[in-house]
Amino acid sequence: MIISYAGHSPAIDTDAWVAPDATVCGDVTVGAGSRVMHGARIVAEAGGSIRIGRYCIVLENAVIRATARHPCTIGNYCIVGPNSHVVGAEVGDEVFIATGAAVFHGAHLGRGSEVRINGTVHLRTRLEPGAVVPIGWIAVGDPAQVLPPDRHEAIWSHQKPLDFPGYVYGVDRNEPDVMLKITGGLSAALGVHRTESA
Repeated sequence: MIISYAGHSPAIDTDAWVAPDATVCGDVTVGAGSRVMHGARIVAEAGGSIRIGRYCIVLENAVIRATARHPCTIGNYCIVGPNSHVVGAEVGDEVFIATGAAVFHGAHLGRGSEVRINGTVHLRTRLEPGAVVPIGWIAVGDPAQVLPPDRHEAIWSHQKPLDFPGYVYGVDRNEPDVMLKITGGLSAALGVHRTESA
């Protein structure tokens, strides 16, 4: 389904294809030769934009999102695997994001990098060109430290200063009622979807 949102309609190249049960919503551009497969969701929230290059493959049930604070770009010749999640990131050319991987706000994935099955690239993390995040591992920081999932304390020591609540939602994690502020703000912002049109 192609949905106009917040005054923006998706621009899909005539040589691209979007499955009828996929969603492309808002200020989204999809380049020539790209394919958006069944169940995928590509949503640019109000003020945000998504740019998908040429010959990109967005596989089943993948989610690509952008917000006003965090646009999202996917370079040329990329694969975004089934059930993966990319939000507010900059993905270079020829990047492989495997099944179940997650790439967060402000991340930069260099050309030819790989995030393998269930790998994670945390917010504000920079992968150098050709870098690999192994199956289930976590990349965090700039430059990225790539760590196994059983190293939670080491991961958190890099992740905490990246300040997820502040960077993503503009909320100080040390204030009371953090989740009330985050969800209240999100509810107001996402309420604009009531004006969508197909």
